[in-house]
Amino acid sequence: MRRSLEKEMMDLPGNSREILEEDLANLRIINRSLGAYRGVLRYLRGVTRAGRIRAFSLLDLGTGAGDIPAALARWARNEGIEAKIVGLDLDQVTLDVAGEQTQSCPEVSLVRADVFRLPFIPSSFDFVHASQLLHHFTEEEIVALLKDCSKIARRGVLISDLVRHPLAYYGISALTRLFSRNEMTRTDAPLSVKRAFTLSEWEDLFDRAAIGHARVAALFPFRIFAFFPLVSYEAL
Repeated sequence: MRRSLEKEMMDLPGNSREILEEDLANLRIINRSLGAYRGVLRYLRGVTRAGRIRAFSLLDLGTGAGDIPAALARWARNEGIEAKIVGLDLDQVTLDVAGEQTQSCPEVSLVRADVFRLPFIPSSFDFVHASQLLHHFTEEEIVALLKDCSKIARRGVLISDLVRHPLAYYGISALTRLFSRNEMTRTDAPLSVKRAFTLSEWEDLFDRAAIGHARVAALFPFRIFAFFPLVSYEAL
């Protein structure tokens, strides 16, 4: 299966608020059901314990419905860790939905901005995280964005995304048609898989970014989690 360059509906102008809000609700269900938070939670749990960290800041790029910042905030609170999390997205409707999802999380603030024009000075955050964001862009854009992330992050760049595979494509196509009538969900969920990269292609992209050695883990089902440690555990 070749990588598709077709734009997802979410990335096109003119979508109705109702369709987008319903799609974001569906994405929350998919994220929760298929373990979209698993990689970043496992990493933060490990690195905070290894480095005895009791506070951290994190920028979540393309935060969508804000469910990942909310999950991280709740986890940090339960661990007694002080977290400062910023969710960034360009679309105002999306940020409105994220605001509703994170209203019980004072650890989370939201910023409207373009990921290619990040309004932050170097070393603004301990970690920069992008979940299911990079596959929306060209290879050149991904490399450039990773370089920008490495300038803003002090401790590490964290990437969660999809792996392109026929089973993933047909599986999510069938799943979304079973549980949703939303045109955006039915179109974008399988297209996201076709826009993603294989494991070896992801590794090649990370090498091209040249921001450090990426540690890449394949997660079930058809997901990756990669992290670029910018300092050693001892320096955390």
